[in-house]
Amino acid sequence: MKIFRWSVTVALAGFLFGFDTAVISGADQPIQKLWQLSDLFHGTFIMSMALWGTVIGAMFGGIPCNTYGRKNTLIGIGVLYLVSALGSALAPDPYTFSIMRFIGGLGVGASSVAAPIYISEIAPKEKRGRLVVLYQFMLVLGIFVAYASNWLIGDTGPNAWRFMLGAEIIPAALYFAMIFTVSESPRWLMVYKHDATAARKLLMELNPDRNPDELLEEIQHSETETTSKSLWSSRYKTVIMLAFAVAFFNQLSGINFVIYYAPRILEATGAGASAALFTTAGIGLINIVFTMLGMYLIDRSGRRTLLIIGSIGYIVSLSFVARAFYTEVFTGVPILLIVFVAAHAIGQGAIIWVYISEIFPNQLRASGQAFGCSVHWVLAAIITLVMPHVLNTFSGGPIFAFFAIMMVLQLLFSLFVMPETKGISLEDLQKKLVK
Repeated sequence: MKIFRWSVTVALAGFLFGFDTAVISGADQPIQKLWQLSDLFHGTFIMSMALWGTVIGAMFGGIPCNTYGRKNTLIGIGVLYLVSALGSALAPDPYTFSIMRFIGGLGVGASSVAAPIYISEIAPKEKRGRLVVLYQFMLVLGIFVAYASNWLIGDTGPNAWRFMLGAEIIPAALYFAMIFTVSESPRWLMVYKHDATAARKLLMELNPDRNPDELLEEIQHSETETTSKSLWSSRYKTVIMLAFAVAFFNQLSGINFVIYYAPRILEATGAGASAALFTTAGIGLINIVFTMLGMYLIDRSGRRTLLIIGSIGYIVSLSFVARAFYTEVFTGVPILLIVFVAAHAIGQGAIIWVYISEIFPNQLRASGQAFGCSVHWVLAAIITLVMPHVLNTFSGGPIFAFFAIMMVLQLLFSLFVMPETKGISLEDLQKKLVK
């Protein structure tokens, strides 16, 4: 019960991640009109600034995780979310707004490093997948709540976008209060603090069915097996390649493009602004349902199987959406976008944070997670930066066709390259993947 409670608490960082990521979709066009921004300025400083903060947070999030601990890092993330939510809602100009969104992005990036590795390090091997997926579940719940609140607030006047962004203060304050109730990761205590007594006590609480001395011995042995403390040693080329590929394909599916610009995409098919926001909220609900299905299956069917299923769903939905834009026959596009989001939720959405958080050795887990998250967020930032210009230059046809081709490559990767990790302890995975 304690493992689940701590996992849910830490996963609230994912709720804030999702809310912060999606809430900007409702403020996208009102802000551009209010401050009379060019497409380039709007894409660079309004829509993608949070993403560049996320890149920095992800790149350097492993440093406080290792130096100050997983828990203290998660506390700091709560402060970043609070400052960003309040500052964005009250911003008097686009420059202040951009700074506040950048601060929130730092929290998102750091949380994508700290939260999954914390949960993976406290979870027993047979439940690790579904517990880490709690982070993704909270993430998509945050997206849904952001879409729903945007829709509800959307007709409240010219300053509605401020209330949309300010709504994040409530979950940020809740997370900040709750995160103080969790304990530190036992693996961090053992590997970085060399505090065997505290680590043993926590392992007894978290794994009552296992001998804590046996677990400690496995952790200590994995530490001695990590002969190189540099992530870029040739010994780790396999896990680096796997983390890169999973993160790369996650963004080249087009998921952030759809989340950020869903209202604009739907309006391009002829839907009105209000209907577009309503349909987007429906997409968020489907994301939740299929993430729950992924959570149920991830420790049963495995990570690789879910990615194969998701890849097929991606290819079908993206291909038909591309065809709709080429033929300008948009009947069924909202349904196809729902299929796309469902494929993501059960595939990449379910596995990415789990997979990257479990394939690296204990001493390099934070660094490895930071690497994988950096790849993910650099691509997300680039996509968000260029999309306002791309949407005004091209129709949706070539955009969605490109993403479909990328998902064919992901299917080949999952079929022929990706090893399964379900039901294997973190220390045994190290033996399997690090040669």
